[in-house]
Amino acid sequence: MKYSAFLPSSLFLCIIISLLSFSFQASLVHVDLLQCLSHHISNSTIPFAKLIYTQNDPSYFSILNCSTQNPRFSTPSTTKPLIIVTPSSASHVQATVYCCRKHGLRIRTRSGGHDFEGLSYVSQVPFVVIDLRNLSSITVDVNGKTSWVGAGANIGELYYRNAEKSKDLGFPAGVCHTVGVGGHFSGGGCGDLMRKYGLAAYNIIDAQLVNADGKFLDRESMGEDLFWAIRGGGAASFGVILAWKIRLLPVPSTVTIFIVDRNLERNETMKLVDRWQYVADKLDENLFMLLRFTTVNSREVEHNKITIQATFNSVFLGGVDSLLPLIKMNFPELGLKREDCTQMSWIESVHYSAGFSGGNLEDLLNRTPQKGIWPFKAKVDYVKKPIPKKVLETMLERLYEEEVGMGLIQFFPYGGKMSKIPESEIPFPHRAGYLFKIQYYILWEEGEGEAPGAGERHMNWVRSVYNYMTPYVSTNPRGAYLNYRDLDLGKNNEECPTSYEQARIWGEKYFGKNFKRLVHVKTKVDPTNFFRDEQSIPPLPLMGVNKNHNYGLGYQLSYYYTSFWTRNSHLAICRAIYNKLKCLM
Repeated sequence: MKYSAFLPSSLFLCIIISLLSFSFQASLVHVDLLQCLSHHISNSTIPFAKLIYTQNDPSYFSILNCSTQNPRFSTPSTTKPLIIVTPSSASHVQATVYCCRKHGLRIRTRSGGHDFEGLSYVSQVPFVVIDLRNLSSITVDVNGKTSWVGAGANIGELYYRNAEKSKDLGFPAGVCHTVGVGGHFSGGGCGDLMRKYGLAAYNIIDAQLVNADGKFLDRESMGEDLFWAIRGGGAASFGVILAWKIRLLPVPSTVTIFIVDRNLERNETMKLVDRWQYVADKLDENLFMLLRFTTVNSREVEHNKITIQATFNSVFLGGVDSLLPLIKMNFPELGLKREDCTQMSWIESVHYSAGFSGGNLEDLLNRTPQKGIWPFKAKVDYVKKPIPKKVLETMLERLYEEEVGMGLIQFFPYGGKMSKIPESEIPFPHRAGYLFKIQYYILWEEGEGEAPGAGERHMNWVRSVYNYMTPYVSTNPRGAYLNYRDLDLGKNNEECPTSYEQARIWGEKYFGKNFKRLVHVKTKVDPTNFFRDEQSIPPLPLMGVNKNHNYGLGYQLSYYYTSFWTRNSHLAICRAIYNKLKCLM
């Protein structure tokens, strides 16, 4: 088919309308979207009002805010979704994808709301949130040692429901019980068992997803390329995850935990921290020993001086009688004593690690964080060779600079199973050759005592520590972790296509050599880039349409207009064509 070099009259009209009446369009699209959803969800057994929440609904803001885990993205000026959809079946998700695509609206998918940069519930263009809270069923097969977990379930719910069926089966995911499994698993999923069993994503054996065409897919129907991509590559780039099938793994009847605090005012403690670098990744794979640094009031020095405390926080898959000789042989400098250790079941250790010092295991079912929610910012590094002791000292001294916020630096040990899984097995690439991961973290309390713009000052503290560590961490690329999302690394263009070279800047930090394969999978399954956000995987450009702008403007717009026409409303077409025009000028 040949296209005129001139703009079609209807296309020209669209552009004029787009330039003059975006606010009017938005209101019409909102009405049309609700009509579309009402039509396609009309046969639901659940009332429409219990599935769809508009900004005029009294429950809208409580639904929006109850899963917003970073107050940086819940200010009055933060953009809000046109509607929130809380589906209870796959068909509800399919209807939402169809209607949003028809009317040219973005989708944000939220399971637990812990996205570090708020991408699961914030967008700079008109959008809809799919909140998966109602898709949270968990079906455990003890004999088969598997479990189907709804994407809206939280990690705490997963642990609790599995333990209800068997105390001898566990799963290698994170320690924060309110994190949703939909995003956590799709980004990798690190936790206390990763040295024994690898990441959560590595232990996924099936999945259910709705793609950009609104089709329901499982592992067999989606194919191995897409199944590979969603296990560590960020499923939100490829569709809406409905459920995961996971492999449950054996845990002993007794595990041992210990928390040992050391005050850095003592000279020998810095030697202990330095020694940790050389042994933590080489310890028995049944032992996970996290190292955390914070500032505390020290009563051991004059005038309760603020000092830095190093905390060795460990989980050992076994009894204390096996742990003590292991530590004495490999890390005697720690000086671990029997009274430092506590034996318990694995599920009790999960409860303890989640921050519950007492209470009932049912605390894990509570979707509300145990403590108050403060704004935060985090960055991450990966370490391949021990950091010089003097550099460690300088890095930790930076904690003294944060007087109002709470600065935190954590070292997560690698080794064990993490060194045995090939880099390309799943998109998460940080495996063999990595000693540990560093997380730089700051949270602060807003309100009285905080000057305007204080949040930016706190975030700049994290950035300054990160910048200081540049020569001493992984390079080419400098590693990052998708579940610790960091928009400082780069972003996609808002409306215009993002080039492969542009996206590589941040994409290879997250995925290394796997980024190229992720782009090819994206191009295959979502070539028009329907599922996109600030750091989603971009597709390769459509041949002859946006590659190097080789064709005339009229041809390109005509092609875009006709290919878009068959599945979209007139107003969505107008908006899309206007945005395309901006990109091509």
